[in-house]
Amino acid sequence: MIGFLGEYEATLDAKGRFLLPAGFKKQLPEEGVGYFIINRGFEKCLTLYTQQSWDPIFSEISKLNDFDPKVREFRRYFLNGATQLELDSAGRLLLPKNLTDHAGLEKEIVLVSAVNKIEIWDKIKYMQFFETFTPQSFSDLANEVMNKKEGI
Repeated sequence: MIGFLGEYEATLDAKGRFLLPAGFKKQLPEEGVGYFIINRGFEKCLTLYTQQSWDPIFSEISKLNDFDPKVREFRRYFLNGATQLELDSAGRLLLPKNLTDHAGLEKEIVLVSAVNKIEIWDKIKYMQFFETFTPQSFSDLANEVMNKKEGI
């Protein structure tokens, strides 16, 4: 399983490209290096998957019941805008305009590890996200999430 660690700042150029931080490049798997899928995140951010991380997710989504309206709705939203990307010779990724607009990405961005994927946030929105998060609210959230048991 692929796992990412770290938080890095980057800059979008006028064409919507950014240099993938060296810290993340070092964590890429040997096979399929340089191939990614990007789509909308659950929040106002983008989610960047390696091809290796994306394939099992796509496989599971493909198995869902097409006769269920909620499945169709989920697929439309989750796969909407999903695009394959490849690192260029300079180590940059070009973000599709529709996705940068969705996430409100301006010039300064933050790339954040999210276990097997990388979230891409507008720097100001990312900082605002944490401004309202207190140590106590984080502690409460950690207690709630980490104490859940499977099947309960």
